[in-house]
Amino acid sequence: MTSDVIEWDKIEQKTVIPGFHGRFAHSNTMTFVLWDIDKGAILPEHSHMHEQVVHVYEGELEVTVEGRTMVLRGGSVGVIPPHAVHSGRALSDCRVMDAFHPLREDYMQGGAPSLLADAMKKSQ
Repeated sequence: MTSDVIEWDKIEQKTVIPGFHGRFAHSNTMTFVLWDIDKGAILPEHSHMHEQVVHVYEGELEVTVEGRTMVLRGGSVGVIPPHAVHSGRALSDCRVMDAFHPLREDYMQGGAPSLLADAMKKSQ
């Protein structure tokens, strides 16, 4: 990251998997993603080494972590521990901020991270 200020509107939005449109920013140790998620979009079951904090600004996002399902609504924050198996489904159009620690180097490559690409194949 070249500065301490992230200008989201200056970052190109990328569609990582169907229905998940994100803008990505990285600090030295964390990755941040501002998502616009389409109603009905599915995040397939997967896990990763990163702790993930999911802050829903708008909409309703159903999240299942280690078999426990919850609905996050505007103003809700969910925490997904490292290595926890999780999935999601947008119950409405959503605006969501994900914060990952440590840094998501796979998101720095562009395109869908291999773990999501693999999860998408398994869910089809």
